[in-house]
Amino acid sequence: MKWVPLGLVRYTFCLGGLSVFFFLLCILTGPFLMMYYIPSVDRAWADVQDLSNVVPFGRFLRNLHRWSGTLMVICVPVHMLRVFLQGAYKPPRQLNWLVGVTLLLLTYLMAFTGYLLPWDNEAYWAATVGMTMGENSPIVGSKGPFSILSQDKDIAYILRGGTMLGQPSLTRFFFAHCVAIPGAMAGLMGLHFFNIHKAGGMSGPL
Repeated sequence: MKWVPLGLVRYTFCLGGLSVFFFLLCILTGPFLMMYYIPSVDRAWADVQDLSNVVPFGRFLRNLHRWSGTLMVICVPVHMLRVFLQGAYKPPRQLNWLVGVTLLLLTYLMAFTGYLLPWDNEAYWAATVGMTMGENSPIVGSKGPFSILSQDKDIAYILRGGTMLGQPSLTRFFFAHCVAIPGAMAGLMGLHFFNIHKAGGMSGPL
């Protein structure tokens, strides 16, 4: 896109590398937090409070984990905006663009599921809103356009583990946040960098 001045995108270089850096920080701090957290609706909030007020360096590591995730949520979309403005999504990089879009969605999902783990009032109502959005999603939601699934088989039911938010829901959010989503992101990041190398290197600084 020749109409985009280079000066507008020059300062967004390295956001891809920063995204990976913040992801690694989350991966490194996450296991420590998991040692002091049990995904139980009766204990989750108390465990989070203990992490912040009782466990040595717990508040520091929890804040490092949380802010790394927040900064990743900022860096990834801005990085993709720079890729789009520079036209780096065009052949032979179109597959990598699709991988990047998937990583963007997974970044949002990881942030969302992590936000729910304290299981306080904010987390509960955020989960309620999320499940309502799932119910009204096209095709996979029982109340959405072109719905093909019943209420006991749609995406919201699967995520909740039933018709109501509760212990099965928190267990699923915990598994998604700590295992499924990070694992998928690590694999896609590997594919992302492999495709960059295969396409002849980066279109600009990392």
